[in-house]
Amino acid sequence: MTLDSVRVFRHPNALLVNHVHNVLASAGLVPVLRNMTLGGGAGELPPGECEPEVWVPVGHRQRAEALVDEALNGPAEDCPNWRCPACGEWLDGVFDTCWQCGQARPV
Repeated sequence: MTLDSVRVFRHPNALLVNHVHNVLASAGLVPVLRNMTLGGGAGELPPGECEPEVWVPVGHRQRAEALVDEALNGPAEDCPNWRCPACGEWLDGVFDTCWQCGQARPV
C-alpha cells in the first residue's frame, strides 16, 4: 500500500471487482487490482485482508467513487426518454447516442 493511491472498492466477488476496474479504466483513471489471488488464504488470514480490491491514485478518488456508485446503483438523476432530432427515433434516457442513426443526444 502506498500513500499515493487509495482503495475505492473491495468485494469478495472477483467478477464484480473486475467490472468496477473496467469501468474506472474506461474512464481513464488508471485503476490497479489488488488481492485477486488471496481468496485461498481466507481462514489463515483475516477475510477482509483477502478480498479483491480496486485502487486509484489519490487525486482520482472522488471521480472513482462517483463512477463506482453509478456502476453499481445506476445514474443518480432520472434520465427521461428522448427523441432523436435527426431521425425521430424514441430512445430510452440511458442512451446518449441514437442507435438508429448515430446522432448525439441534444444537450
